[in-house]
This record gives sequence, structure tokens and C-alpha cells, in this order.
Amino acid sequence: MVIAGVAIHPQAQQVEGRLVHNRWKLIGLALALGLTGITPVSAQVRTIDPNQAIDSDLSSRPPAQTTPPSPSVSRADDDPRGELVPAEPDTGVNAAVASPPPAGQGATPTAAAGTTYQRNDLFSAGERVFGKGAEGLGGILERILKDQGEPNAYIAGREASGAVVVGLRYGSGTLSHRIEGERPVFWTGPSIGFDLGGNASKVFVLVYNLYDTEDLYRRFPEGEGHLYFVGGFSATYLRRGDIVLIPIRLGIGVRAGVNIGYMKFRKKQRWLPF
Repeated sequence: MVIAGVAIHPQAQQVEGRLVHNRWKLIGLALALGLTGITPVSAQVRTIDPNQAIDSDLSSRPPAQTTPPSPSVSRADDDPRGELVPAEPDTGVNAAVASPPPAGQGATPTAAAGTTYQRNDLFSAGERVFGKGAEGLGGILERILKDQGEPNAYIAGREASGAVVVGLRYGSGTLSHRIEGERPVFWTGPSIGFDLGGNASKVFVLVYNLYDTEDLYRRFPEGEGHLYFVGGFSATYLRRGDIVLIPIRLGIGVRAGVNIGYMKFRKKQRWLPF
């Protein structure tokens, strides 16, 4: 073969033909590889049904745990450090019903313990007024304490009174208060009724609901309907508001009838009864 006046050997011509053929094969392979790289990208874009995606998500969830939850934790409001305190589990039982009442808890007492005079204290004080072993003192005190309860104060003293139609009464003694201690006290008052004779007596007054001794210095009305006997005891009932006074007297003299009057308590002696 002759090209441009140059003679080409047939074997060289075959080699050149193979090179051209191989070159086109490489170009075709490169184009094939390029198309292959584009095809996966387009294959990755596909349409998804939203309902199908939700259903598949729900079906893929793990089953619910059956393990009981741990105790809840609440913050104690009154804890200054703000520590977490485990909340007590709800047992379904009312605490007020489940918890038994404290021992000895029953009816509401008339007064708190330690603020009233007990039986032995009153018997001792009464014997100091009327004398040890005074007949009838124990019985009348027992009856009053049973009906009225224990007082928070008492007055130990003596008084004198006389009456024909209009009677006068003067007294003096010592007020003993369970909280405020002792102090002198005086009282006066008229006694109007069917009275005969006169009497002088020692008196022991039980005082109830006196929480402030200043409240004693007032007028307390009384209504007496007892017979007085020589060497006998008598008790009357006076009241003003919540304060109750029960004078116990051991009289000397003879008196019969009904006394209607009052007792006016003072801090100092006063001879006028009104």
C-alpha cells in the first residue's frame, strides 16, 4: 500500500487498523460507563404513598412493655434543699380510717390536761378552808365535779352576811388560778329575799372557764334556793357569760328562804355592796 508516495508494509497496516478499532471500543466503553452511572441516580427517586409509610412505621414499632412503671417522684414543697422525695403509693385506703386513734383519745375533755385542778388538789384545798375531815365536804365536791368537771381556778375565803328583808354580804379570800397563780380578791353583794337571822361562813368557790383573771372583777348574778343548817354545807350557782362560779359554804346561823342577788368581785375592799 502506497500513501502520499510512501509505501506502507501490509503488516503495519494491520496494526494501525487494530489500534483504530481498539480506540473506538474504548470510546464506546466510556460512553457505556457514563450512562450506567446516571441510571442509579434516576432509579433512587420514586414516589411514596404517605398512608403506606405510616402503616409501615406503626407495624415496625416494638410491642409495649409490661414492666410496671417506677414510683413517681415529687418535690417536697417544705424541703428547703429542694430534694426529690418519692411519692407514697396509693393503697386505696383512707389514712384517717386505716390509722387507729391515739391511745386514750375519746370524748373531748372539758379542759386541757395541766390547766385544771384535779380532784385531790380540790379536796386538799377544801380541807384547808373547812378543816380536815369536814363531814359532807367530800360528797358535795364529788357531785359538783361529776356534773361540771374540773375547774381552772378556785377561791378560798370567808364571808359574813346578815338579813332581815334586805341582806348584805361581804367576803375576802385568795384566788388560785392554774395558770396565773394566786392573788387576793374581795366581793360584796346584796341578798334580797325571805331571810331570817344571819350567818358567817367560810366559803370555797370553784371557778370554771376563767382564762383571764381580769374577767373575774365583774358582777355575777346568783339565785339561791338552799336551806342552811348548822354545820351543813350548801352550794349555789353563779354565771356570767361562759364563766361559772359555784360557791360552797359551811354556815353558822339559821337561815331559811330564797336569796336573790349577785356577787360583785373587786381587787380592793369596799364596804358599799352596790
